[in-house]
Amino acid sequence: MLSKILETLYTKVFINIIVGDSKSVVYLEVVSKDEVISSESESFKTNILSTDMYTYIKSCISKSPYYYIAILDKSANQGAVPTCNDTKRYIDTTVLNTICIDKEWTCYTSQDDIKDLKYEYQSVGLDFIFSPFSILSKFFKDKINSSLSIFTLLEEKNISLCVFNNGKLLYAEYLHKKIFSEEDSLMMDTIVEDDDEDMSLDFDGINLDDLDADESMTSLEDFGDIEDLSTDIDIEEFSEAQEIKEIAEEKEISVDDINDDYNKFIMIQDSINNFYHDDKYDSEFVESIFIADSIGISSDLKKYLEEEMFLNVVVRKIGLEKELSDMARAEIL
Repeated sequence: MLSKILETLYTKVFINIIVGDSKSVVYLEVVSKDEVISSESESFKTNILSTDMYTYIKSCISKSPYYYIAILDKSANQGAVPTCNDTKRYIDTTVLNTICIDKEWTCYTSQDDIKDLKYEYQSVGLDFIFSPFSILSKFFKDKINSSLSIFTLLEEKNISLCVFNNGKLLYAEYLHKKIFSEEDSLMMDTIVEDDDEDMSLDFDGINLDDLDADESMTSLEDFGDIEDLSTDIDIEEFSEAQEIKEIAEEKEISVDDINDDYNKFIMIQDSINNFYHDDKYDSEFVESIFIADSIGISSDLKKYLEEEMFLNVVVRKIGLEKELSDMARAEIL
């Protein structure tokens, strides 16, 4: 009873950590009763708990004896499945932590990754580790409960993607890998570096003396008759890459930015194809996608989704630090 009385005399401090690939943001909210009376944030060029970041968090902790630290889960081995009962059908529960959401679906994450995260932050302590899928479902609650749609949370390199049908989760996947192959990257780099050189599709650059006899025969036999050799695919690939470069120049942005948009599009496209073709999921044709944008995407990603996947695209800006703090306050207040 006494502790409850003392608690009302102090403000509560909520410290929220968003770790990205190139930076981390620490967002602070000071709360009196149910009201946020002040807030601030600091950005650090690190994706680990650096000395500067530690010092700042300790200064936030010193503001009140009642403080709570929350972090967004960054485990590569996380996701969600559309059940709370038959989870073993989808995931290996012996190596994953799971939590049932609304008695309908389950968020999961790697036990080892959570242990590593707690160890890294043991000097300050962690009270909450929130799944991006929990934030996504809260952020789009109005749409999730009333439509059949794809919902995505876009971060710097990661995408949390799920499909809901009138409040029922059908599919979810956490996407974190770069999809562009080395060939794609090399082709793009070649175009950028050799901008002033004419591109030609001939064999003048092949030195047969550099090949041994067996390799020469195999290589030449693979070509077959020269008259039957089609360069349509090569021309199409180079034309697409050249078009991307021209778009970048026109908008005065880098080819890497265009690549990043296209990469995100491929990640989303592949995930939805998996949803349609994997027998484990009750797939239905989806026509709309809602994007929670935490990074400031360009119009190109929207265009790819509209023109290549024929989706209706709705984009909402999201402040991950604020959403994380809202989740933590909901647990305490």
